Amino acid sequence: MTPINSKSWRLDRQINLSVIVQLVLLASLIVGSWLNLQRQLDLLQRDVSMLLQSQINLQQKLESLWARSISHEYRLQTIEKRTAKATETH
Repeated sequence: MTPINSKSWRLDRQINLSVIVQLVLLASLIVGSWLNLQRQLDLLQRDVSMLLQSQINLQQKLESLWARSISHEYRLQTIEKRTAKATETH
């Protein structure tokens, strides 16, 4: 048999209750943090979806306003031309 070196590391196989409690608490903290992160990601996804829908609605309104403004521009040009012709003939 070889002599045991007193300076070498020794692994104590005895696990006491405080280590088990600490491991359980650590595991519960990890699981709780993961669940909280998942909940926050779900909320973020909902917010981003609502923001994208609002952006689409705003874009449609802007396109509608743009089309109306072009229509009004043509109407104004037509009215200006008619008034110019009417003032020239009188």
